[in-house]
Amino acid sequence: MLIADIKRVVEQVSRDKGIDRQILIQALEEALRSAARKKFGPKIEIEASFNDASGEIEVFQFKEVVEKVEEPELQISIAEGRKLDPECEVGDSLGTKMDASTFGRIAAQSAKQVIIQKLKDAERDAVYTNFIDRKGEIINGIVQRFDRGDIVVNLGATEAALPVREQVPRESYRRGDRIRALILDVLYETRGPQVVLTRTHPDFLVMLFKTEVPEIAEGIVDIKGAAREPGSRAKIAVSSQDSDIDPVGACVGMKGSRVQNVVQELRGEKIDIIPWHVDAAKFVCNALAPAEISRVIIDEENRAMEVIVPDEFLSVAIGKRGQNVRLASKLTGWHLDVNSESQYNQTMKSGYDSLVQVSGVGIGMADALFEKGYYSAEELAGAEVADLVQIRGIGEEKAKQLIDNAHNALKEARVLSAGRSRIAPEKVDTPEDDTVEAPPSTVQAEVPEGTQETQETPPDTDASEEPSQN
Repeated sequence: MLIADIKRVVEQVSRDKGIDRQILIQALEEALRSAARKKFGPKIEIEASFNDASGEIEVFQFKEVVEKVEEPELQISIAEGRKLDPECEVGDSLGTKMDASTFGRIAAQSAKQVIIQKLKDAERDAVYTNFIDRKGEIINGIVQRFDRGDIVVNLGATEAALPVREQVPRESYRRGDRIRALILDVLYETRGPQVVLTRTHPDFLVMLFKTEVPEIAEGIVDIKGAAREPGSRAKIAVSSQDSDIDPVGACVGMKGSRVQNVVQELRGEKIDIIPWHVDAAKFVCNALAPAEISRVIIDEENRAMEVIVPDEFLSVAIGKRGQNVRLASKLTGWHLDVNSESQYNQTMKSGYDSLVQVSGVGIGMADALFEKGYYSAEELAGAEVADLVQIRGIGEEKAKQLIDNAHNALKEARVLSAGRSRIAPEKVDTPEDDTVEAPPSTVQAEVPEGTQETQETPPDTDASEEPSQN
C-alpha cells in the first residue's frame, strides 16, 4: 500500500488534473484509514499522516494503556506499554506504526475505491472552480469523441460537451478537429462532462465580434442585441459612443475583413449589421433593411407594429420563408406584421365602408372617427364612451348609440356572411363541352387593425390557401 515514490505521484497528478496537492494527500490518508478499519473492524483507532521527508503515508494504531487488557484491539497492558514508552502511565494512549501490507486484498480494494472517488470529487470541484467564472467566454478545444450525437471536446484540463441542440445544422466534425465554442454552462453534479458548450447561442456571435473588433472590446462600439437562425442568417445591432466612429463600418472592417472572419468561423452564416436607434420605429425600419418602409403603425400596449411597405418590397421585407421579418422581430423585441400598401389600402377601405354602414354614421362622422383611430365598425364597437365623447359632435348618448349600432352592424354582417356561405353554388356535373361557372360572390369582412382582409371563395376553391408572397 505504501508507495515509495508517492510524493512524486501526488505532485504529478496535482499538476495534470489541476487538483490541490493537499486534497490528494487527504484522500490517500482517508483511503488507508478505511483499509485498516476494513481489516481490523470499525472500533479500531487509526490515524494516518503523510511523511513529507520519507514520501510515505504512515498509519498508526492507538491503544489505551490499562492494568488488565479486556479488548486487545483497543487496549494494551502497562507492561507492554512500557516496552514501547518507559514513561507511559495507565490511561495514556500509545500509537504503533502498522504495516500496510498486512491489510489484505479486500482492504486494498476498498482503499483503491476511496482514492478513485476522492480523486473524482476533487477533479469535479477543481473544474467547477476553474470554469464557473468563465461562462460566456469563447474557448478552443479538440474533438475527442462522439456520444449519441453530442460532441465531447478535450479542453486540456477537462472534457466539455457540445450537445446536439447546441450544434449548428449542417456542421460536421471528425475526431481530432479543432473546434471553437462558447461556454454556455458549468454543472456541478454530473456523471459526464461538466462544461457545456454552444455554437448556436446569439452570445457566441457577440463574443466573436468582440474578438475581431477592437472598438467593441474597448467599449467605443456597443452591441445592443443579436438574433440568429444558426447556420443560415443573423442580425446584430450596434451603436457608437463616439460620433466620429461609424459602428457598422467598424464591425465590417477594411474591405469586410472583420465581418468575414466571423462569417468564416460560422461556416458561411450571413450577417446583417444594423445601426441601433433609440426610436423603436426607426430601429425596426433599420432591422428590416434593405426593404423600404412606407409607414409604421405602433401598438404600444401589445408591443406590436404594423409595417407597411411598397408592393415591390414586400418579399424583401418578409424574406425567404419569413426569415427577415422573424429575425427583425427577435432583434427589436417587437411583434411585427408586414403588409403591402395595396393590402393596407384595401383593409382601410373595407374598414371605412363598414363604418359608413353603421346606422348614424355618415361620411363626415366616418372621417372624424378615422382621424381618431377608429378604422372599422369592429373598432367602433369596442370603443369606450369616454373616448368617443372627445370627438366633436358626439355626446354621451350619441356615443352609446353608435357603439350599440356598431354591434348590430357586426351581427348583421355575420348573419349575411353565414347565409351566403350556405347558399354558395356547388359544381354542376356537365358534359366536358359545357362548363357552368357560378357567379363570383365575395364578402368583405370587417378586419381588425393589423390583420389582412379575407375573402370568401366558392366551395371548390381551397379557402385556406393564401396567395404566395414573393
